[in-house]
Amino acid sequence: METTTSFDPEILLLPFHDAGHRRLAEDFGAWCDTRTALWEKVRTMDPDDAGRTLAAELGRAGWFAALDPAGAPEDGPGAGAPGDMRALCLMREALAYAEDLADFAFSIQALAATPVMRFGSEEQRRRWLPALARGEAIGAFAVSEKEAGSDLAAVSLHAERTGDGGYVLNGGKAWIANGTIADVVVVIARTGEGPGPLGLTAFLVPAGTPGVTAERIDALAPRSFAHLSFTDVRLPAGAVLGRPGKGFVVAVDLLERFRMTVGAAALGFARRAADTALAHTRSRSAYGGVLFDLQLVKASLADMEVKLNAAALLVARAAWECDRGNRGYARHSNIAKVHATEAAQEVVDAAVQLLGASGVVRDGVTERLYRQIRSLRIYEGSTDVLRLAIAGALDMRRAARTATF
Repeated sequence: METTTSFDPEILLLPFHDAGHRRLAEDFGAWCDTRTALWEKVRTMDPDDAGRTLAAELGRAGWFAALDPAGAPEDGPGAGAPGDMRALCLMREALAYAEDLADFAFSIQALAATPVMRFGSEEQRRRWLPALARGEAIGAFAVSEKEAGSDLAAVSLHAERTGDGGYVLNGGKAWIANGTIADVVVVIARTGEGPGPLGLTAFLVPAGTPGVTAERIDALAPRSFAHLSFTDVRLPAGAVLGRPGKGFVVAVDLLERFRMTVGAAALGFARRAADTALAHTRSRSAYGGVLFDLQLVKASLADMEVKLNAAALLVARAAWECDRGNRGYARHSNIAKVHATEAAQEVVDAAVQLLGASGVVRDGVTERLYRQIRSLRIYEGSTDVLRLAIAGALDMRRAARTATF
């Protein structure tokens, strides 16, 4: 098979992937390769306008189709099982290699639609999923607060029951991707059915609901980010996603699934940086030859290749474990995100070093990658928090192994 440079064909041929995934990689990679003009255009746009443009383009092309299981095609763009994490990882890898803003638009749309697919009522699915799949509506997922990031149990946005069975929301959410352009926001709020994580509920909040306001914030890599405020926001009982008191389950289920996709995006960024560095060192004259002839340069490129291979294998395994129904997939998802994002930061930094002064010129490939990669080590579970989770799972695994003997 022929694939674009955003994928390692040898990784795709491993048993982690099937023929459908390889076909997706070829088709989607080729689609990304033919959108160079679009990528250049959105880089010059306001982040909000870029987000809307990319969501519409991805929707028209059918790449969001799996977000609406009822209307998903059996073949063609976006075809595949809803919630196929291997497919999501491949698509994020390709988009991150091609254009960060496109990966951002794709990933946040999938992040918002997935809890509706997995926990929404029939009415909620009918109302939101078709529009999200067409790119005509934009979604967001709001769990973080200024005083509650990785600690979900610390969420304080309050939802008070009303006499008619509805709720009134008061409080705020922070650093919400697509917060300035979302049409619907999945919001985790405290309803008090129990202490800590047991007292959280997920809600579907249309962005135009009275009392919802967005304050735009500027990030290191420009994109749609906002703090959201909720002031006496009235919601009907039908706005609850899943069941009251199950918001922690909704949030954890989503984050555990999507951490591996963050690793896939990191892999796309890192592979683009490594390819850029390799091309530069092969053509840059130095010391009577080219940079690639220098042993230290070869060592740096070799280290990049080792890190890329390890990250690709960990991401593929995590997605495969999830797709095959292994209940312990979350540990693999955490491992994949930690290694892939940390390794990608190192690969991008090394690429900048190899390019020298040209590597830090604003809007050059490696300069953009340097800004874009940093946030991946923080969101959807920071490296430090996930290391604690990985370590915490060691005793459980040791006990399980001991019990089998």
